[in-house]
Amino acid sequence: MVATYTLLKYLHVACVVLSGTGFVLRGVWMTQRSPMLARRWVRVVPHVVDTVLLASAIALAVISGQYPLAHGWLTAKVAGLIAYIVLGSIALKRGRTLGIRITAFCSAVLVFAYIIAVATTKSAVPYGS
Repeated sequence: MVATYTLLKYLHVACVVLSGTGFVLRGVWMTQRSPMLARRWVRVVPHVVDTVLLASAIALAVISGQYPLAHGWLTAKVAGLIAYIVLGSIALKRGRTLGIRITAFCSAVLVFAYIIAVATTKSAVPYGS
């Protein structure tokens, strides 16, 4: 069971890195109005990575017996994830102006950093005392 947990954790962390890197790259392309955003693989790969990321998160929660609402830091991660998804959607698709998109993009990156801080400290308030 320890080996399975460790493997899932490494898979989860790898997906976090891929997801965050992909989001930043798509955000840069968005600010440049790059035609790269219209490529099929750019639209498909993030969904695959994020699906594996979510599945590994659920598996880790089940194996470790730690669940949102029962553990404050996991609840904070889920709330952060929801905010990140909404802001990312505004940044890459739904923002009506470039200014709104850039603001949402920067906010999403900050929320992503918060989620990572929560995960590494296992505290809903990772920056405070």
